[in-house]
Amino acid sequence: MGKDGKSGAKGKGKAGGSDENASKGKGKGAKGGDGLGTCTYVKARHILCEKQGKINEAYKKLQDGWLSNGDKVPPAEFAKVAQEYSECPSGKKGGDLGWFPRGKMAGPFQEVAFNTPVGVTSAPFKSTHGYHIILSEGRKN
Repeated sequence: MGKDGKSGAKGKGKAGGSDENASKGKGKGAKGGDGLGTCTYVKARHILCEKQGKINEAYKKLQDGWLSNGDKVPPAEFAKVAQEYSECPSGKKGGDLGWFPRGKMAGPFQEVAFNTPVGVTSAPFKSTHGYHIILSEGRKN
């Protein structure tokens, strides 16, 4: 049920091998560059909330502390917000999901996780499991 929940995707189909071209322009012609959309594994933290209002509160806390100044959220600080707001069991570990391969996570979550540059915090988004914020911590092949 998780991988097939494509109804929440934003209409940019992922048919065939179009992942490289769907990397929002950043990785075109430079596969070894930032690896957006082309890497095999991602290391990430996340915050999961059932209600949109709660995820927006968590995001506001991140914005007030770092994002509104153009700063990146330090992983330790993201972890504190995850412990406070996340309703996922990983919240107890600061939202740490560790390394996971392409194909393991459901549609929108995978798309955001594999297209968020390392060190960057995503905006809130909806998946079949609720509302998420992702902090990308690494990528590898």
